[in-house]
Amino acid sequence: MRNRYLYFLRIVLILCDLLMVNGCYWATYFLINSIWDKLELETYLNFVSPYNLIWLVTVIIFRLYNDETVRKVEQLMRATWKSVVALMVLFALYLFVTKNYALSRQFLIFLFSFLSVAFFVSRFLITILESSKRRQRSRYRVKVAVLGFNDTGIKLAEYFGFHASEFRFEGILDEGDKTTFVNKNIAQLHDVIRRGIRQASLRSIDEVYASVPPAYLVTAHTLVEEAEKQCVKLKIVPDLNSVIAAHFQISYMNDFPVLSLRPEPLENLHNRFKKRIFDVVFSLMVIVFLLSWLYPIIALLIKIQSPGPVLFKQKRSGRNNKPFMCYKFRSMRVNKESEKTQATKNDSRITRIGSFLRKSSLDELPQFFNVLKGEMSVVGPRPHMLSHTEQYRSIIDQFMVRHFMKPGITGWAQVSGFRGETKEVGQMEKRIEKDIWYLEHWSLMLDLRIIYLTVYQVIRGDEKAY
Repeated sequence: MRNRYLYFLRIVLILCDLLMVNGCYWATYFLINSIWDKLELETYLNFVSPYNLIWLVTVIIFRLYNDETVRKVEQLMRATWKSVVALMVLFALYLFVTKNYALSRQFLIFLFSFLSVAFFVSRFLITILESSKRRQRSRYRVKVAVLGFNDTGIKLAEYFGFHASEFRFEGILDEGDKTTFVNKNIAQLHDVIRRGIRQASLRSIDEVYASVPPAYLVTAHTLVEEAEKQCVKLKIVPDLNSVIAAHFQISYMNDFPVLSLRPEPLENLHNRFKKRIFDVVFSLMVIVFLLSWLYPIIALLIKIQSPGPVLFKQKRSGRNNKPFMCYKFRSMRVNKESEKTQATKNDSRITRIGSFLRKSSLDELPQFFNVLKGEMSVVGPRPHMLSHTEQYRSIIDQFMVRHFMKPGITGWAQVSGFRGETKEVGQMEKRIEKDIWYLEHWSLMLDLRIIYLTVYQVIRGDEKAY
């Protein structure tokens, strides 16, 4: 449930920020027009639409008005400054790309100065109001209680306690007899919930969250009816922790509730489209600006040091465990063990140029062609040899989960210290944990962060790169 105060604050922020953004624009116009330029009003009007459109894009990207952002002043401040700086940069870039120099440098300097001051003052006032009105906000909070002393009920209580700015938690009803709903028949369950609902009614609680085991959900409608007689809103929260030992997500397919064991942002077609567009653009930039001149140099050095092909091609496990031909610059002498044996430290098969390529990660560059073909992504779990996939899938739980998405040139596991040779099963398990975490928490910003960390590691040098 969205708190009324947060909803009100969100609307006020949207309107006030829009007024500030446009107010600063026109204040700058009147100042510049009275001192320097004498441009027609129509010239400035032409830039209002793209200026506001860029602001709209930035606040969407940085989620400035999302409930989670508005809920905490620190997050609101961070998102605000990201949005303001992005507006400045993108608007200046728009003028440069369109080669429209009607707006002078003085105009841009004053505009960005006014924006910075205006947003600094507005967020400063919000901070003061948050501190001074904290007590008054309590009247907007929803009074809630939990019914059911079980794992889910305790977690609900912790959630309400953590979000004290939105909820006034009145406690766990029937806490005295530690109501667990275990080994109770339906009649007993109804009696317990009726007692809890009456307590809620007497204490003027707005909402009661009943943590009920799945076996009793068939009678949920009668429980809700009982609550409505007492003028109390009853929310049924299935205590599925006793049935499913993993964290799961509930979504709806039309009228059908669907349980899934983990969130997967890339199941959303919009997110997959964003990631694919990023992959294609980033790969094209690498191929055009880097590989176009570096490829012939590396190819020549590889050929000089050892006979054989420039590229090493090997079947690797891809998305949904479908094999694909993965490309790398050949870093070893041609040998029969390459399909089965990982490279080890001081491996005699590695050439001198191959050692440099591996330590600098330049041997991975041809995989950008795999990305263009749609077989890989720039960021994702590293693809394994087919023999390793068969080996580890039988001894590591959830190993195949990492194959729900495309493999990547770099990944969260690699920048978290789990790169290179895996001598022990425990090392592979840690890598799988990181890969699954990435699968569950994907975002475009996370991809950019991983790319930055990868570049940093390449520059700094990674002792596990051999």
